Amino acid sequence: SRMNRLNPTVPADQYLADSNVLFYLNDAVIQLLEHKEEYNQFGVIRYFAEYFSSVKNSNHVLFREFNYIQATPHNRASFIRVFWKCYRQIGKSGDLLSMLEYRSLLQLLCPDFPVVLVQSAARIAVMDDTIDCLMSFSDFLYAFQLQFYYQEFLDCVLVIYQDLLAGKSPNTVIVPTSTSIEQIPSVSTEENNKEERPQDGVEPSTLVECIDALCDRFKHSHPPRSCMREILNQTDRISYYSFLMSLAKQEAINQTIGVLPSKAELLIDPEMDQELDKLIAQIVVSPSSNSSSSAVGGLKEVQKKASPRRNIHHRRRMEVESDGSTEETDSSEN
Repeated sequence: SRMNRLNPTVPADQYLADSNVLFYLNDAVIQLLEHKEEYNQFGVIRYFAEYFSSVKNSNHVLFREFNYIQATPHNRASFIRVFWKCYRQIGKSGDLLSMLEYRSLLQLLCPDFPVVLVQSAARIAVMDDTIDCLMSFSDFLYAFQLQFYYQEFLDCVLVIYQDLLAGKSPNTVIVPTSTSIEQIPSVSTEENNKEERPQDGVEPSTLVECIDALCDRFKHSHPPRSCMREILNQTDRISYYSFLMSLAKQEAINQTIGVLPSKAELLIDPEMDQELDKLIAQIVVSPSSNSSSSAVGGLKEVQKKASPRRNIHHRRRMEVESDGSTEETDSSEN
């Protein structure tokens, strides 16, 4: 749960650590020093106000390096929302894309986004089938949300699963800790070396026992225990990717992370649809000689309404063109 900075029972040091305020302050100073000529035009006070406003509104991760967007839970959640808002129109059109195409879309928003995470998300979406399969936007998005937000936890669960699959008893399974996760090989690397066979699987009761022990000592984010128990109690045997696919579809995951709507509402954005309809109408009624300028003007108006505040660190960078939105609208905040 989010910590209230006004709660007198919360020590200041604990609040600063849990909210990552010092991380953002450090990044703000670095950005200011690197671009001080640009920011000197409107003053340091306004710069810091704009920076922290963009962090609060989740507009701060666009075009940033991967180390930054994965550094805090808030940054990860913000990037998931930006990805959804930018490419919602793909899902609305019903297009099916490959893993490589989703990688390209992600790298438009974060140029050094690692392909291994895209591969892992694709494996969840297709139940570890060949990752060359075409995927719907919604299937990939929810799988990507689970993989990206809970990356360290899922890597630990994979280690536990493979130990159980090898026949180790729960007493001999080594439950990873938060300090050892850096030594865990990536999901994609492991699974590329050893494909999971359809008949493989472990007993859910044993897996849930080990996952409980992992949650007790894990310092990073992890899915709600009740959600994981519910899935594991519904079957007699379960594989790693069937477990993750079921997790990705859980509404409790959406509610915990708090950035994506339910699947039924994923492609609904009435305000943006109205703006796009207006733009299309302008193009249709405009004379051919002026259609280009009318379209550009209309598109700028859509972007202006959909993006009331651009990321201050990237004012000079090109806007991502998708459904006209790279950031949250006021309506999406409500």
